[in-house]
Amino acid sequence: MANRITGVLAVILAAIYIYATKQLPVAEISDPLGPKVFPYLIGAGLLLSAVALLAATLRSKETDRAKKFQKESDDTRHYWVVGAVAVWSGLYLAAFDWLGYAISTSIYLLALMAYFHRGKWMANVLTSVLYSFVSYWLFTKFLGVLLPQGILPF
Repeated sequence: MANRITGVLAVILAAIYIYATKQLPVAEISDPLGPKVFPYLIGAGLLLSAVALLAATLRSKETDRAKKFQKESDDTRHYWVVGAVAVWSGLYLAAFDWLGYAISTSIYLLALMAYFHRGKWMANVLTSVLYSFVSYWLFTKFLGVLLPQGILPF
């Protein structure tokens, strides 16, 4: 039932988001794609994800695994995990300008991956570092977005 509610709310949110994207003004002297392409991609991704969630929920019957997850979700340690991730995200935002995008994002992702993907240190380190530096390069060089450099000289 929760997946159905989440799916319906996500479809509504995607529709509102796409409508708001249509309201963005178009600059006559900017590039031909304008500022609407990225928001449209996000809206389409959200809409497709919501429809996929609804389809999977409607196709499947409630299984023993879902019932087991429901029992486990009543445990209070899940609340501690959510709280810890929220605090860690706040620390990430606090260090974002000082350390810079690449370093702060690498540390942030590495800590999260170390908890949620335990025992896979090589994969965690490679994923967090490569994602951070490649996304930094793509945003700064390819898209022209200014991200904080922090303590790195580039």
